[in-house]
Order: sequence, then structure tokens, then C-alpha cells
Amino acid sequence: MTTRPEAVFEDRDDAAAQLAELLSGSVLPEPVVLGLPRGGVPVAAVIARRLGAPLDVIVVRKLGVPWQPEVAMGAIGEAGVRILDDRLVHSLRIPASEVAAVEERERALLDARVRMLRRGHALRPLGGRTALIVDDGIATGATAQAACLVARALGAGTVVVAAPVGAPDAASRITAADSVVCVRQPAGFVAVGQYYRRFDEVPDDEVTTALAGGAAAGDDA
Repeated sequence: MTTRPEAVFEDRDDAAAQLAELLSGSVLPEPVVLGLPRGGVPVAAVIARRLGAPLDVIVVRKLGVPWQPEVAMGAIGEAGVRILDDRLVHSLRIPASEVAAVEERERALLDARVRMLRRGHALRPLGGRTALIVDDGIATGATAQAACLVARALGAGTVVVAAPVGAPDAASRITAADSVVCVRQPAGFVAVGQYYRRFDEVPDDEVTTALAGGAAAGDDA
């Protein structure tokens, strides 16, 4: 686990620049940079340019607790990946029918997002390569864990998760990653947005523009 506790982020561009600097000293054989939409994609685009690597996305969706959707009880991803926090579901006594309803709704949204972002193109081949999964922050780790499982299912040789900021126990939460790299992991971590002075929502057109630019730049990578 690599950390640099003095980091402060003005916005995602600033955070991405600091993360890119941290990653530039890492040995990442044949990396493919995979942003987690939406907020992770602008960060991933900067990383991809810095590493001279191709840019793509892995689409995942959080499964939120029915009456408190911001709390993750699991996540789903491309390639049929599904993870569930059974202990949380049990402790909150969430009925199986409600879990299934949340998953069905999120799977439909995931499929629609894949169609919109990929526009008929398949995910770049990952066989034997380093899948560098990038987000703008790691809270519960559920979506990053799902993304790692997608990358594993698609044959990635090494899986690295990177974010500007993460919870102190991010590595223990993301067990499917070979390593987790954060610029900052504050002991008093509460939410990703509190470590950015500007943390606006990223619109879909910004994501598709970044992906188009990353695809062109990474064609020979």
C-alpha cells in the first residue's frame, strides 16, 4: 500500500495529477487504464496520458440498501459479476426479494450505461495485461471490488486499483486486487467528496469525450 498523507485536492484534475505522479514510479507491465464511471474517468484519462497507456472503462453499479441507497450492500459489474455483503444484508434483515429488486433495477441501468459508453465496441483485451482500475476515491470498496472481478474474469494478469483518496482499510476491502494505491488514506475518512474543494458531478458527455480521446491516444499502446 502506497500513501502520501499530505495531499490536498482542488478538483479531480489536481487529484489525478498527484496520483499520476505517484504511479509514474510503479512497474505496470502492459497497462490498460480502466476508469470507473463517472467520476473515475476524468482521473483515469490523466493517468492514461501520463503512462502512455490505452483508456477504457469497466462499468459497475453499487447495490444500495433499499431505504438508504448511499450505503452499499454489494455491487454488480460487466461479465455477470455480482458481490453481496452477506453480513450487512443479514444484520439489516433485508429480505431476499428486496435485494433481488435492487439488483434487477441496477442491472438494467448497468446494461444501458454499457451501451451508451461503449457504443457497440467491446472492452479492450485484458489477457495477460495489467488492469489499472481508477476511481476518484474509495469508500466501501464495493464497486472497485466488482471491477477487479470483471478484470479477472476477462483475463487480466495483474489488477491494480488506484485512487487519490481512500479509506484506511481500502486494501483489506478490495481483496481481488493485487495492490491498492492511494495518495491519501486519512484516519478520519468519512466520504470521498470531503477531500476535494470542488467535487461536481461528471456529466456523461465528459465521460464519452474522455474515452474517445483516450481510445485514439492508446491505439498503439
